Amino acid sequence: EPEVCARVARENLDLVRGIKVRIGANTSGANGIMPLHLAIEAAEGCGLPVMCHIDRPPPRYEEVLAVLRPGDTLTHCFRPFPNAPVHADGRVREACFAAREKGVLFDVGHGMGSFSFAVAEKMLAGGFPPDVISSDVHTLCIDGPAYDNLVTMAKFLNLGMPLPEIVRATSATPARLLNRPDLADLEPGSTGDATVLEVRDGSFTYQDVTGATLTGTKGLAVRAIVLDGKLWSEGPGT
Repeated sequence: EPEVCARVARENLDLVRGIKVRIGANTSGANGIMPLHLAIEAAEGCGLPVMCHIDRPPPRYEEVLAVLRPGDTLTHCFRPFPNAPVHADGRVREACFAAREKGVLFDVGHGMGSFSFAVAEKMLAGGFPPDVISSDVHTLCIDGPAYDNLVTMAKFLNLGMPLPEIVRATSATPARLLNRPDLADLEPGSTGDATVLEVRDGSFTYQDVTGATLTGTKGLAVRAIVLDGKLWSEGPGT
């Protein structure tokens, strides 16, 4: 119901930031890519971007990227085969670069089935880091392998993604996509929210959705949380 969806969004623009659609064999079945076209129709009716979930084909990864518009987001972007963003030989799909060039954003959305170390390693090696790092925590993955966004961030840290880029992908970029840049701005007069993190050295074991493990030397821990410019809580040992 794209017309109804657009109307509800227009009436609640203080709350609605975009139109989400789930496509793939697991979620849209025989409907293929059509739900994405309907979501875009709804989004155009209210002037908002689309976030598109992708799972097993059909449709294929490239087909989805070809339809997404500048400012739209593909989530579960580092999912394992099938429908991975890399070729069997490890090369990043050309469609990924073309989509990024036209303004499509790539969100991790770890979850229970959408993050592979092997894929992430190849994407980073191929010069294609994610725009947004998110955990997609739900009842099936909160006790592993996703746990929370801190663990998801630590996985990328141990894969070699620079810490400033990781912080940007979990703060400034998603804040901009939500049209709330104040959430990632520490200038006077901004919202004044902040998470103070500590990088810890040691031996840490991480797991992806395929069951593969990565033993890294870096972990992340919360030292303090600031809400509305005031200290809300402190981590252990602070």
